[in-house]
Amino acid sequence: MAEKEIADQEFVESIVKPLVDFPNEVVTTRTVDEMGVLIKLTVNREDMGKIIGRDGRTAKAIRSLLRVLGSRRNARINLKIVDPSGDEYKVPEDKPATPATEKATEVI
Repeated sequence: MAEKEIADQEFVESIVKPLVDFPNEVVTTRTVDEMGVLIKLTVNREDMGKIIGRDGRTAKAIRSLLRVLGSRRNARINLKIVDPSGDEYKVPEDKPATPATEKATEVI
């Protein structure tokens, strides 16, 4: 009997959706470049901890499964978990940035 081959993007969704509280908000995008296949995963902000897991173990496990899937297809498949807020840390404008050595000597 022939085995139905599942697409890598569908594979990620089939793993992630049962883990999260908001499966309808799981979004994957797939791009291909010279480095291989990149799958970007976006989930609800409240589900980020479940996808990353303690010490990143869940994310590492998903990436390991994708490595196996990719090796069966002679392709490199990478997973990027996108922060849904898109926030980057920025230094507040009213406080100038201080070097780490100065922060360590400050008295709070």
